[in-house]
Amino acid sequence: MITITFIQPDGSMTAAQAKPGRSLMQIAVDHGVAGIVGECGGSMACATCHCHVDPAWLARTGTPTPGEAEMLDLADGELRPESRLACQIMLTLDLDGLIIRLPHGG
Repeated sequence: MITITFIQPDGSMTAAQAKPGRSLMQIAVDHGVAGIVGECGGSMACATCHCHVDPAWLARTGTPTPGEAEMLDLADGELRPESRLACQIMLTLDLDGLIIRLPHGG
């Protein structure tokens, strides 16, 4: 199992357990994480799963594709170098302990 910690702008946290092979967005929605909506169901068409990957985890989560970068331009909340769409992060055992921060205004 993989453990992910979601941190809200106010500092409150939600820990979630997940199996590899699912997207970060699916896990956030399953666990009712505020700020991750996933309106498009993960088809990268809405940017309602915008999140900030903790800098310590950036290398493991990869970089946004050009299409993801375009969608991020439409996202609510502050865009940062660590901004990602949660639907585009597929969970692997290497991501056990992943820390995700939700942007203000997201």
